Amino acid sequence: MTAHMIYVIAPNETEAFNISQTLVDEHLVACANILPGMISIYRWKDSIEQSQEVLLLLKTTKANIKAVTERVISLHSYECPCVVNWPITGGNLAFLNWIKTETSSQ
Repeated sequence: MTAHMIYVIAPNETEAFNISQTLVDEHLVACANILPGMISIYRWKDSIEQSQEVLLLLKTTKANIKAVTERVISLHSYECPCVVNWPITGGNLAFLNWIKTETSSQ
């Protein structure tokens, strides 16, 4: 089992909470951390934009990455939401096993 961290940006805390709650309820992620107050600066459709956004850090397994990505996109209000992931290569084995348990209890 390989645990993965998924990084998602949401436009506000309400949407971040709704996405997180759904993913945990559906056992697609074990845990979601919501970090408000992020400022993003980016180019979108030939303009430099700046906005307050909310960061989500989601913990899941490699097997769930595709399903989590698709579910986030379906729940998200952005035209092109940021959903990226990377493997968790180490850490507390008990915590990593908890991720596996929580995401496989369908």
